[in-house]
Amino acid sequence: MLFKSRICIGILLLPWFPCTWEKCIFDQVQRSIKVVSPPTGQYASAHWSMRETTSEENPAPHSSKHQRPKRAEIHVESMTAPQPIRIKIWVPSESPALTELESERLMPAVDEAVGEVSSLLSVRPVQHSLLLNRDINKYCKFIWRNSSTVNHMKCGRANENYRFESCLGVIIPDEHLNGCAVYPHPEHPVRTMLRSEGTGVPETDFLLYVFTHSTEKCQAESGILAYAAHCQSDSEGHPVAGAMIICRETLSMERYTHEHFVQTVIHELFHVLGFSKDLFSQWKDCSLSSQAGVYCWSHGQVTSTDEMGQVRLYSPTVIREMQKHLNSTHPDLGAPLENKDAGSDGLSSHWETRVLQGSIMAALLVEPSLIRIDPITLAALQDMGWYSVNFSRAQSLVWGEGEGHRFGSVSTCNSSAFFCKDSGLGCHYLHFHKGKCLTDQYLDGCQIFKPLGNASECWKEENQGSGMKGSGEIYGSDSRCFISNLTRLNNVTSSAAVAGHCYRHRCTGINKYQIRVMDSDWLDCPAGKSIEVSGYQGLIFCPDNRICKYSDLAPPTSRQKADDLINAGTSIESSDDVMEKDMSTPHPSFMHRSSVTVSEAEVIVAAVLSIISAFSLLSAGVLIYRKCSSARVRVHAASEPSFRPQTPPTQCIRRN
Repeated sequence: MLFKSRICIGILLLPWFPCTWEKCIFDQVQRSIKVVSPPTGQYASAHWSMRETTSEENPAPHSSKHQRPKRAEIHVESMTAPQPIRIKIWVPSESPALTELESERLMPAVDEAVGEVSSLLSVRPVQHSLLLNRDINKYCKFIWRNSSTVNHMKCGRANENYRFESCLGVIIPDEHLNGCAVYPHPEHPVRTMLRSEGTGVPETDFLLYVFTHSTEKCQAESGILAYAAHCQSDSEGHPVAGAMIICRETLSMERYTHEHFVQTVIHELFHVLGFSKDLFSQWKDCSLSSQAGVYCWSHGQVTSTDEMGQVRLYSPTVIREMQKHLNSTHPDLGAPLENKDAGSDGLSSHWETRVLQGSIMAALLVEPSLIRIDPITLAALQDMGWYSVNFSRAQSLVWGEGEGHRFGSVSTCNSSAFFCKDSGLGCHYLHFHKGKCLTDQYLDGCQIFKPLGNASECWKEENQGSGMKGSGEIYGSDSRCFISNLTRLNNVTSSAAVAGHCYRHRCTGINKYQIRVMDSDWLDCPAGKSIEVSGYQGLIFCPDNRICKYSDLAPPTSRQKADDLINAGTSIESSDDVMEKDMSTPHPSFMHRSSVTVSEAEVIVAAVLSIISAFSLLSAGVLIYRKCSSARVRVHAASEPSFRPQTPPTQCIRRN
């Protein structure tokens, strides 16, 4: 019987534990922040100096997802072409002294995250040094509010207790701030300066204060690695400054990984740059194609509830990318917002996990190799109207691709192969990990194969010892997870349980690949079908449209090895190994490259060693050929197994 699923005593797995998920508390933190903007009525913008000129007879109406508001012209003072956003990192000197290990982990990860965001987003650059605003309600005790007076809305009396401006508890240096003054008489322009104007921060479009500390929020929940908020905006509501608190525990924990921390910083950066429910009403639709001027109009109301009760974000580029991703022409296919962390307004600053699993802006971040900087998120950043987005750097969002507009709803989740049921064992949908069918608080009862933390990564060679005995598993950088019940013919157990197994793979085309089991040759594995392997009983199921389809998917070890080879400059491998690695490990989207110079002597040594290595490999190949017979493969016509396997004011340090 195809994939006969008998549970066998003796093939019990070692304890499996789900991976730790990181929790984001952005909405909670942002809600506690008062955002400071330029004073009312003052023509001042720290970013795009804009001014709306809407005629009385053609006002810009409030809009919904069904009605685009009429265009309201905005005149731009500077027509400088958009440039990659310049994010300046400022580490206050009052930050606690870090250990050498903490320092080695902190800034390289933050700098890498900032570099990635700068490669994705462009803005019209600030023409002069960036100057932040002071909160008049803090430094002023009394404001002239009579509109007929000369000094309307200016400070009439100073607050003697005023000391400084802060951002999420971080003190903003006076040199970053505009000056402030008191106008003692409502009708006379004579003023008394309280604080002089600072020099500002040159060549900066967004200023991020990074403060590392063990705060109460960090200690409250172990899943919080960092949190952030924007605290300053320009006259158009565009964020120009924010703070990020790095939980110090993050930098010293045993399970720390550079890739995970980089993604955490990117996630928080997207929040402070505008991916915030508090800013949805500020988003604008802008055209940057005309040199004569920039035209923008408000999107109006960009959120609405669909017929299923799901709150969605509706903006032009988001709708287009959702339709493209799900292969649907449904006119109201907005991107769903998470319902489990929604506030009293029903809104969230995260995507709905059931529909956009694996997105960088989902509420929970998991294993770095499973997180994608996806086109839906970049579409949202584009629709803010403040950025020009480089979509060529978007990463494939595999989850739900082509599944139609109802994908991910609670009522239909069990009908999709991306979901699972019955708490069985299988493969995560990207096939880097073995998985177990589980749910969580964000899935509303739906279940998915989640990667497990107990040596379930197929791409880790060191996990080889944890493999299922007699199943022919091979762990390594080119190994992927396959649903299988394979077991050796001479194995004591007569039948193995159906579960995820790790086998080598190499691509032979788009959605075409071969696999290798222990002691077998490379075997064609037709997508959507199952195969037998000589010397084994049972079958291996070959997933369709998951493996060898996305050129930007690779496990962390593949990316790290590529970086190591580039940095080392030379490598000695057989031609077969090079071919296998090239075919099984596509080049990821985000890879840092460096130039390498190799001396003539190094080339000669490498050549000699290569010849020696080639002869050694040839001799070994002859011995292996004499010893082993080739394996046979039989392709079954069944498109899927009968059980439906689910495939799955102090001195500061500036960072330039």
